[in-house]
Amino acid sequence: MGCMTKLQVGLLFGGRSGEHEVSIRSAQAIAKALSKGDNNSKYTVLPVYIQKDGTWQTLNQSSQVLASGEALPLPEVDAFITPNEAAISASAVPGLIPQQTHMAEIDVWFPILHGPNGEDGTVQGLLTLMQKPFVGAGVLGSAMGMDKIAMKMAFAQAGLPQVKYQAVTRSQIWSNPCVFPKLCDQLEAELGYPCFVKPANLGSSVGIVKVRSRSELETALDNAASYDRRIIVEAGVEARELECAVLGNDYPKASVVGEITYDSDFYDYETKYTEGKADLFIPAQIDQAIARKIQDQAIEAFLAVDAAGLARVDFFYVEKTGEIFINEINTLPGFTATSMYPQLWQASGVSFPELVHQLIQLALERDSQAEEKMG
Repeated sequence: MGCMTKLQVGLLFGGRSGEHEVSIRSAQAIAKALSKGDNNSKYTVLPVYIQKDGTWQTLNQSSQVLASGEALPLPEVDAFITPNEAAISASAVPGLIPQQTHMAEIDVWFPILHGPNGEDGTVQGLLTLMQKPFVGAGVLGSAMGMDKIAMKMAFAQAGLPQVKYQAVTRSQIWSNPCVFPKLCDQLEAELGYPCFVKPANLGSSVGIVKVRSRSELETALDNAASYDRRIIVEAGVEARELECAVLGNDYPKASVVGEITYDSDFYDYETKYTEGKADLFIPAQIDQAIARKIQDQAIEAFLAVDAAGLARVDFFYVEKTGEIFINEINTLPGFTATSMYPQLWQASGVSFPELVHQLIQLALERDSQAEEKMG
């Protein structure tokens, strides 16, 4: 094995979503893990950083961002450029996705872009077209995992219990004045208060509002419609929030179950990414039978959306009644050292460096199966 060449891992991070900074932190943790122990002799990291405007950066710039942990500032737009100068400078700018020379050397991609354009199937489609293996779910699993309405339909079809919900479109909310009140009447009757209004496709709790009255509902719907064409409204539930990590392809395994608690009204963006705002308890203090049920349902959810490699599945546990409701699947969960996903595996006996190694191997396994199929 001594003469084996190292695998070149393209670490794809940054991106155009609101979770740009989290992505940088996740990438730093993964790069560090790939330089530890056995991984050091197996893998070389080639960072590829996508700026907030969508421009893919050179190896040099990408390495700089990875080292500093600071997003690259976007170039200032000069107001005094003549149209002629503008044409010259525009021609000097390559397409958003440059043919960086180092990209040709990449053997396997590790995308760690969170949110839209990162875990919704768009970049997965691009990597598929590049004909290189990549970590995580493909186009379908990523798209279904990102779209809350499609996800809920898949879960319902798989027979997984969920809280009551209703899908709403922007066109219904921004329709003529007599449709909107009827819509609100129906939501009140079917879901009641408190309920949650969520844009279907944003990821990371952006635009999610907990509402307790008609006026709050109207405002929240109007606001959500400005973020997304599709919106979901869910009945509120008094419950503990439990999370389970899944690892694998066709034979996925579930981690121990963890619990997340927080003081804010719900797990919003600020709570999620501010150190010390949310507490993680791993393993969760719950009955063994409940834990097993959650692990089984996490794997069912993973298969229902056709995920691959990794996913974190979130549940509501209503202690009073013993009910478990699936909340959502996240096909590219946060991967910082303090993130729930790697911590759940750590508690299940898989260290961070081992986890990253297994994910790369799962990507290669999925790719070799695809090639066999093409024959």
